[in-house]
Amino acid sequence: MPTFGERIKHAWNAFTSRDPTAPSSSFGMSYSVRPDRFRFTRGTERTIINSIYNRISIDVSSINIVHARLDENGRFVEKIHSGLNDCLTVEANVDQSARAFIQDIAMSMMDEGVIAVVPIDTTINPVQSASYEINSIRVGKIVQWYPRMVKVRAYNDITGKYDELIMPKSSVAIIENPFFSVMNEPNSTLKRLIKKLNLLDAIDAQSGAGKLDMIIQLPYVIKTEQRKKEAEKRSKDIEMQLEASKYGIAYIDGTEKITQLNRSVDNQILNHVEYLTNLLYSQLGISEEVFKGTADEKTMLNYYNRVVEPILSAVTDEMNRKFLTKTARTQGQSIYFFRDPFKLVPVNEIAEIADKMTRNEILTSNEIRAAIGFKPSDDPKADELQNSNMYYDYPYEDNSYNTGGIIQNE
Repeated sequence: MPTFGERIKHAWNAFTSRDPTAPSSSFGMSYSVRPDRFRFTRGTERTIINSIYNRISIDVSSINIVHARLDENGRFVEKIHSGLNDCLTVEANVDQSARAFIQDIAMSMMDEGVIAVVPIDTTINPVQSASYEINSIRVGKIVQWYPRMVKVRAYNDITGKYDELIMPKSSVAIIENPFFSVMNEPNSTLKRLIKKLNLLDAIDAQSGAGKLDMIIQLPYVIKTEQRKKEAEKRSKDIEMQLEASKYGIAYIDGTEKITQLNRSVDNQILNHVEYLTNLLYSQLGISEEVFKGTADEKTMLNYYNRVVEPILSAVTDEMNRKFLTKTARTQGQSIYFFRDPFKLVPVNEIAEIADKMTRNEILTSNEIRAAIGFKPSDDPKADELQNSNMYYDYPYEDNSYNTGGIIQNE
């Protein structure tokens, strides 16, 4: 155990033990906001589309994606400890955790339509060899398409700027939104909804701008230039009276007449917005209860199967195709995703499900305990697939026999 003097000697604090002479410019470019953070395209961030993207991306990032080994029947066997698995489960790059990276993929894909997932740090140049280890990875925007190459704009964590890279299509995962025709086509339902929402915002801003919107009827005919100048002078005079008055009061002549125009007019835009919103929900397979958090288990299951699963399949299929060689896929390696089935189960139903799973020898007791957050049991029976209601007659390692729950020694 180190002495008090040794602890003082080797103690270090991030605030007090730094070099005060080091200029901040030596660390690279600096920003007041996070420069690598994803930002929506213009017009989307001010609408309800932002909340739709955010909800779907959070649900997509909550699914576990791993670099796995499968058996000959395509069943999960084990996780593979690799750099790619660390990027998918722990840390994708110096700025993003694995979950933030998956959420970035989903949000960028839905907003852009097509994105590129670029390996940044690799053991070997991907252009020279396909057998390389991925140590960090980022989401990039495709700015130019070529027959065999793509130009990708991605954040450079060394310079602190966005740089453009020309990469071969075989070494970057090009992921297309499976709902491209609904979300990203120029005249798609979502684009039409965004236009209507922006138009509704413009009308609301105009109605709340503080304008009076009134017409003044003067007691003479305005046909000559002189009469027009007199009318403009009269209008400015009323404006100055209203602006200078403490309570916004002005006077007019007894022969003048004012007509107010700022009465409500139904332009059907709000009805169009409601129609397009419901149409978008139906085309995506989403119900309003999902966003409110009041959806039942069947509704959430339908949402996961029709929305979340296609996005995850698009991501993992492209990563399988680009980041795993043909030899690796032949050996059973795969980018695999799976969802915890107990997340949507109420507490009062967990006991019944656990009983059915263990009784039908689908899961062991320790696997059930791990799924609900309990520590594994030390009992050897907790790691065995067996029905506790059945009688068994086989020896344990200590030469004891199990006869229906009663342990007998030879």
